[in-house]
Amino acid sequence: MERNPLHPKPSARLPALDAIRNLKMARSAHAYVRGNTVKFYEWLTKSDRTVLPEGPDVWICGDCHLGNLGPIASTKGRVEIQIRDLDQSVIGNPAHDLIRLALSLATAARGSDLPGVTTAHILEEMMSGYEAAMAAPDTAVEEADMTKPVQLVLKEALKRKWQHLATERIEDVSPAIPLGKQFWGLTSTEKAEIRRIFKTEQARELLTRIHDRNNDAQIRVVDAAYWVKGCSSLGRLRYAALLQIGKRRFCLVDIKEAVKAAAPRSPSARMPANDAVRVVTGARRLSPFLGDRMLPAKLLNRPVVVRELLPQDLKLEMTQITREEARDAARFLATVVGKAHARQMDSDTREKWSAELGRSRTKTLDAPSWLWTSVTELIASHEIGYLEHCRKYALLLAAA
Repeated sequence: MERNPLHPKPSARLPALDAIRNLKMARSAHAYVRGNTVKFYEWLTKSDRTVLPEGPDVWICGDCHLGNLGPIASTKGRVEIQIRDLDQSVIGNPAHDLIRLALSLATAARGSDLPGVTTAHILEEMMSGYEAAMAAPDTAVEEADMTKPVQLVLKEALKRKWQHLATERIEDVSPAIPLGKQFWGLTSTEKAEIRRIFKTEQARELLTRIHDRNNDAQIRVVDAAYWVKGCSSLGRLRYAALLQIGKRRFCLVDIKEAVKAAAPRSPSARMPANDAVRVVTGARRLSPFLGDRMLPAKLLNRPVVVRELLPQDLKLEMTQITREEARDAARFLATVVGKAHARQMDSDTREKWSAELGRSRTKTLDAPSWLWTSVTELIASHEIGYLEHCRKYALLLAAA
């Protein structure tokens, strides 16, 4: 089975995953931006940091782009729009999340052939939403405040059941993971390591916590596979495990390797040395619904994060948007990020941070000039990087 090219041996996985990642990132400039966190922080390192505001030391997402926000279900069945990927989470400067989100929204707007002035409006609406969150971090975000694409994905999430997740992720509700382009076969060692994780008391507590499952229920690994998923995470350990809890209930669990974050931490920050613990800690501070469903563990002596996938967890896709949707999405999503930051600050800190954010506004742009300069520089830098990536990938295809 392992000689089949659709599920190569571990020693042959990395070259295959590199090719898949190159293809994904070549699809559009927006996909390139989303999949290249390292490029973003390379720019940050080379840029003049003195022009950026120095925010309070709080946990930040570190990779705050459109695809990393979306509906998340809690262990009790509630659903909210929260940050959904915390691989890059560190204690750092919250301005970095704002710039990353602004870049993502701006490239989505460019991909939708919207005029350049829309980018200016995006930044203005972003700052308006973020500052509103700083002023009232505990108020609920009303559905009326959401742009239409966000409303639609939230309504879809609320209707979804296990059958939807199973059909979408593993093609069927039958207890097996089909091997193919998305799922590759495992070695006996990998299978044994996955079974070991789910024999621990920590895994039992995690999986029975969701929806008040029976804490005494037996947990059995029905099937497992290497999962070819994501973009920036391709090349790390990534597994899907199909579990049976008790006699009837099935669930799908994501096991993902945690590696050193590219996002810079604050110099005085004290964070967990274990990257899996860092990711889970950041998730619990920024996205409580997700963080409460995550567990740090080890697999093949590497740190991994274990979490059950719930049917309501969806990615926010905005490939074709109107001017109004772009502006409304900017305000709403910045509010979500702002509340995640603000929950970690006291009122005095929030007030000082809001004042700092407002500096460098101009008469022609109701957003700070540091944000505008950062986004325009990043768009230019990523456009060059994207075209060069496409050229190299085309040459590789020709050589193959």
